[in-house]
Amino acid sequence: MNRFLHLCLFAGLLSLGCRRSDVPTGIPTCLQTRIDMIKAEGVWSPPAKVYQYRYQGRTVYFIPQHCCDIPSQLLDDQCNTICLPDGGFAGSGDGKCTDFFEKRTEEKLIWEDTRK
Repeated sequence: MNRFLHLCLFAGLLSLGCRRSDVPTGIPTCLQTRIDMIKAEGVWSPPAKVYQYRYQGRTVYFIPQHCCDIPSQLLDDQCNTICLPDGGFAGSGDGKCTDFFEKRTEEKLIWEDTRK
């Protein structure tokens, strides 16, 4: 009985250690995967962030541009790219959602890379 209790306690502690406390619950699994991929890279300059917005009647996720000519990304809840709102060589993204910055609402910071 004592071994069983220790095993249950160990399993419970292990499951707590596996939680990703820096990302809120309820976000799409694919977005968590995308964040994990960013974490596996070196620190971006500026540091990576992921925002949630309402745009065109749906929940979307925005990853701001980082460094040089790398464009930002606007993703749907399946992590499909909707558009590249800004950045790139010309600085204006891919031109597919030119109204994003004016029409987005309900900004919520989902994740921010706090590594140095």
